[in-house]
Amino acid sequence: MASEFNKSTHIRYFLRCLKTFLPTAYTSNDSQRMTLAFFVLCGVDLLGALDTNITADERAAYVDWIYRCQHPHGGFRGFTGSNLGEERTTDNEYWDPANIAATYFALASLAILGDDLTRVNRVPCLSWLKRLQLSDGTFGEALGREGEADGGRDMRFCYCAVVIRWILAGEMRDEEDIDVDGLVRFIEASQTYEGGFANGPFHEAHAGWTYCAIAALSILGKLPVPVKRRRPVQLWPSHESVERMLGWLVNLQTSLLQEEDLSMSDTTQAVAQLDIDNAAQQTPVEATQVMSPDDPLTDGVGAEPFYDELQWAGLAGRCNKVADTCYTFWAGGSLSILDSIHLLDQQALRRYLLEKTQHRIGGFGKLPGDAPGKDLLSTFMDNLGSH
Repeated sequence: MASEFNKSTHIRYFLRCLKTFLPTAYTSNDSQRMTLAFFVLCGVDLLGALDTNITADERAAYVDWIYRCQHPHGGFRGFTGSNLGEERTTDNEYWDPANIAATYFALASLAILGDDLTRVNRVPCLSWLKRLQLSDGTFGEALGREGEADGGRDMRFCYCAVVIRWILAGEMRDEEDIDVDGLVRFIEASQTYEGGFANGPFHEAHAGWTYCAIAALSILGKLPVPVKRRRPVQLWPSHESVERMLGWLVNLQTSLLQEEDLSMSDTTQAVAQLDIDNAAQQTPVEATQVMSPDDPLTDGVGAEPFYDELQWAGLAGRCNKVADTCYTFWAGGSLSILDSIHLLDQQALRRYLLEKTQHRIGGFGKLPGDAPGKDLLSTFMDNLGSH
C-alpha cells in the first residue's frame, strides 16, 4: 500500500462529524460536546478546509453555541444541557459547573473560528481559574458544592490552566494571577528517573503527561533550556533532565503494533530456547564475542526477519506498550517543542500511520485494523502527527 495521506477522505470524515451526526459510540459523550467540537473544528482547519466548507452563518452559529456554554461565574460548560437558566439557585448551582477542560476547548475553538473573544467574561474566568488551583500547585476540574476546587491533580488540567491564562491574562496584577512558581515546582517534581513526566510525583512516566508538562513549561518560559525553533538540535549535555527526557521520548518508538506482539509465539520461544542451548555449549571466549556492526540482523537461525518489521514503527505512551496512534502527537509534539523531532525514524512512523491505521472512509483508528468511528481523538491527533 502506498504511503499516501488521503486528505480528501479525512476532510469528508470531519465534515460528516461536524454537519451530521456523530458515530453511535459517542451517544454517552453528550456532556463532552465542547471537547468533540474542538477536535472536529481543529481537524477541518488543520486540513485547510474550514473556510471553504462552512458558511458565514454556520460560523456565527458555532460561535454563538460556544458562548451559550459560558458560565455566569467564569469558565465554560461542556455542553448546554447543564445550563439551568432561570431555574438556577444557590442550592442547585453546583449541578451546573464550568470545567477547566471545556474552558480550554471553548477558547481554542473560538480562536479557530476567528472570534475576537470580546464576549468572553475575562475577569470572572481568570478569577475562577485562580480558585481552581490547589495547595500543591495543580488544578481542580471544577468548583464543588462549597465552592472548593473539586477533582484534579492532573497534568492535563495544569496544561489547560496555563493555556487559558496565556489566552486571557493580558495585563494582570500579581494578586490576580495563579501561583506560577507552585505549578512549576509540581511539574518539575513529576519528572521520573527515566526522564519522562508522570501525572504527579512518584508515578509512572507517560507520553500524554509529558507533553502537557513540557508544553506548560514552554508557554510559561520555564523550560530548563532556551528553546529556539528551527535551530539545529543540541542534546544540551549540561542539562541532565533534558537529556534523559529526550532519550525516554525517542525510546517510545516501537515496532510492536498489536497486543499479541508482546507475547512470545511458539516459534519465538523455540528460537529463544535454541539461543540458550547454543550459548551453554560455547566456550567462554565464544560466548563473549561481540557482533560487528556490519553483521546482518538475524533471529538466531539464519533468517533476517527484522527489516520488514522495522518498516512500521509507531509511538507508545509508556515503556513496554504497543504503538498507539494518538501518541504520534503526544510524544512527537514533545520532541517538536524541544526541536528534536528528527531523532525519530519519521519514515517508519509515517508508514505506520498511513499504511496501518489510516482508514478508507477517512479518519484513523487507535490501533491497526480499528475503525475511526469511535475515535475522533486519534483522528485529530494523527492529522496533527502526519503534518
